[in-house]
Amino acid sequence: FDAKNMMAACDPRNGRYLTASVSFRGHVATKDVEEEMLNVQKKDAAHFVEWIPNNLLTSVCNVPAPNTQVGATFVGNSTSIQTLFKRVTDHFAKMFKKKAFLHWYTTEGMDEIEFTEAESNIHDLLQEYQQYENAPAEVDDSLLSPQGATDSRIEESGLVDETF
Repeated sequence: FDAKNMMAACDPRNGRYLTASVSFRGHVATKDVEEEMLNVQKKDAAHFVEWIPNNLLTSVCNVPAPNTQVGATFVGNSTSIQTLFKRVTDHFAKMFKKKAFLHWYTTEGMDEIEFTEAESNIHDLLQEYQQYENAPAEVDDSLLSPQGATDSRIEESGLVDETF
């Protein structure tokens, strides 16, 4: 979960994880993995969106990678990626304004409108990430009965965890 371990130039502390997956390889007890990931999620709750329950997936493979005892791979979808998209979009806008390198693409059959559409798509993506980062956890009151008990529509949708 540290910024220096990321493959993209963005700091995960500047965003929130929508979902994440951690895969362990080696002789590790599944119970220990689940407990530790639950502790991480509780400790760093501010870095996870609260409106997606159970958004941390774990898996364990008992066969270690060559020349190692235990290893782990983390893949996360964080809203902090916005900073990278913004940076790339800013550079792209400057270059596109000057029509730098555009001839390489137009001679191969691309149209300039495709670049403006791509830029628009990136802006839409940035807005979605911002929306997801700021989204509060809400319960749809129309799915609750007046007594606060669950409605049959919730049970049919699979949104009710029967372990409660």
